[in-house]
Amino acid sequence: MDREQEREAPVQVGESAAPEARERRKSVAREWLEALAVAVLLALFIRTFVVQAFKIPSGSMIPTLLVGDHILVNKFIYGVRIPVLDTWIVGPWVPERQDIIVFKYPHDESRDFIKRVIGLPGDVVEVRGKQVYINEKPLDESYLVHADLAMRGNPGSPGDFYGPITVPEDKLFVLGDNRDHSQDSRFWGFLDIHKVEGEAFIIYWSWDTQEGGPRWNRLGKLID
Repeated sequence: MDREQEREAPVQVGESAAPEARERRKSVAREWLEALAVAVLLALFIRTFVVQAFKIPSGSMIPTLLVGDHILVNKFIYGVRIPVLDTWIVGPWVPERQDIIVFKYPHDESRDFIKRVIGLPGDVVEVRGKQVYINEKPLDESYLVHADLAMRGNPGSPGDFYGPITVPEDKLFVLGDNRDHSQDSRFWGFLDIHKVEGEAFIIYWSWDTQEGGPRWNRLGKLID
């Protein structure tokens, strides 16, 4: 009898080890799923409230931003917004003059635009012969490019002559750096500050579509 019990003992150990192994596998799988879920939620949180990536599709911000630049936008610098509800729970705070911002295009909010802040609430903005004036003082714009040296059309053209006009409360006046090839506040009016999504701050990747290769010298470049 004792010998039979001794022979049965290893069988009992093996039977008890199998469920334990299955439990360990389940535990490992559960840990991986939990880690994946946390990573997804964290990524969604960061994209919604902290940083979001955008690609530059047009040349309205040349030379600061080129077609094919991939940028990161700081989404909490002006406050905290819940995109699904289109509601700000903190802010929005007024951007600084000459900040480069991403925002919802006023006439089609499914499209994101990027421009430079020129006029703040209460400012008197005027464009005379391509020169921007803020509160009757010329604005220094070292980043500016004029591709069209001739004045556009007649003196009433909003591209080269605009205003003077006062920026209303909770509104912004925005312009593109490639001034002669930019659809901006001169043509579609003021931007509601509540439609600002964030400030562009760095180029993390850039692809030259004409040359078919990366622009290595632009990687990691801060945007100002």
